[in-house]
Amino acid sequence: MTDAPLLEPKDCALLFADQQAGLAFGVSSIDRQVLLNNVVALAKTATAFNLPVIASTSATKVYSGPLMPAISAALPGIVPIERRNMNVWEDDHAREAILATGRRRLIVSGLLSEACVSFVVLSALAAGLEVYVVGDACGGLTAAGHDLALRRMEAAGAKPTSWIQVLLELQRDWTRHETYDHARAIVEAHGGGYGIGLSYARDMIHPT
Repeated sequence: MTDAPLLEPKDCALLFADQQAGLAFGVSSIDRQVLLNNVVALAKTATAFNLPVIASTSATKVYSGPLMPAISAALPGIVPIERRNMNVWEDDHAREAILATGRRRLIVSGLLSEACVSFVVLSALAAGLEVYVVGDACGGLTAAGHDLALRRMEAAGAKPTSWIQVLLELQRDWTRHETYDHARAIVEAHGGGYGIGLSYARDMIHPT
């Protein structure tokens, strides 16, 4: 594990587990359109900061469908790893892809919180990775189930976070010019009132 208290792009990889429409249909812990907005924002954040991304899907042909198109569009060149079991970590190909990144901090977004998210998080923690669960980019069958899954993962050592915290933590300084434009565009497109405020500040406030 790293001793750095804050996320740095060089330390992180991002896993999208089963972000598929067939599973999103069952989500009731968060508005599904809000969930999709948050996941797309997180995917764009990974691209903006050049994080290695692993996407894994299951049951694409029989129920769950492919990686949702809006997420796929935000992850150009990423081919999801198909698997049969619920736990990403128990699939040799997916687990090896995660470990091959060489990153010890794993950021996780997925469906469903009660199963595919919590299983891989608990397994990755047991394997010695530092794991961050993006709670507002995950969805559960019920609000209670989602909350209980997050509490169990946190008790095991996972660190809960949100997509906007991940982005701002990676950026941290708006004078980091190499990622400024991308980060700001993501916030403006997906950050609700905060994004509206950034747009307003850019267009209306002129220092004298």
